[in-house]
Amino acid sequence: MSAGVPGSSTVAEAYASCEALTREAARNFSYGIRLLPAEKRGALSAVYALARRLDDIGDGDLPDDEKLAGLEQVRADVRALDPNSSDPVMVALADTARRFPIPMEAFIELADGCESDVRGATYETFEDLVGYCRLVAGTIGRLSLGIFGVDGSAGDARSAEIADALGVALQQTNILRDVREDLLNGRTYLPSTELEKAGVILSVNAAGRLGGPEEALVDYLRDCAARADEWYTRGLALLGLLDRRSAACCGAMAGIYLRLNRRIRQDPTTVLERRLSLPGWEKAVVAARSLAGRSESRAA
Repeated sequence: MSAGVPGSSTVAEAYASCEALTREAARNFSYGIRLLPAEKRGALSAVYALARRLDDIGDGDLPDDEKLAGLEQVRADVRALDPNSSDPVMVALADTARRFPIPMEAFIELADGCESDVRGATYETFEDLVGYCRLVAGTIGRLSLGIFGVDGSAGDARSAEIADALGVALQQTNILRDVREDLLNGRTYLPSTELEKAGVILSVNAAGRLGGPEEALVDYLRDCAARADEWYTRGLALLGLLDRRSAACCGAMAGIYLRLNRRIRQDPTTVLERRLSLPGWEKAVVAARSLAGRSESRAA
């Protein structure tokens, strides 16, 4: 049987490959994905696998021209979407697109966001930054929504907008968590007009600590985390539109990042020396709360 025939062992193997990659590489998202029924779990793993490929190209060690060529190749693969491909990710994704209404153009937007990273784009205003967040994370929200479906109101015009807002919230937390690491890699995502207004010039001292000066930076990061929290409030409204298992998945993935965001808001100094993360046991707690229908947004 060919790779494109539903139910063939080759398609099953393609999904298994994507799920294995997700378990290994998606240190936060895997806690939510595992709460889905098998069909949706495989589909979301296929989406994650291609998103991860794009991210790895953008953040890899290749010369910029080779990165740009790699991103363009992924765009071409997505547009062709060959179910008989020798690439297991594309085989799984072609089957996913056949069974779920995922917006494939979102992968093109994601590639565009990764390209902006390669080209060293910076952002003058928060509105500019939101545009970037929509490309690299709002796209994942919309792709995920296509797999989750909307419980009882498939025609809800606001669902994609809400999913997009949740992606923007998650990316803001990523930026705050990784501000030191990104600066060391020559990237600054925080809006330049806001940094100037806050009296902050980002720098890393000889001891490896982020500052610029520290007191002003800490106050600014706290304000940024508070703003991101507002985006979570908007985005987590999505949970009420999803079936129980999809809501549990979404709630677990978002809940882990929301906890990180609130840690940063409570004490921004935690990101000045290292990349903040939650221990495995705490991620499991968030997942269990989500499966029980307890939104992390209501957690203390």
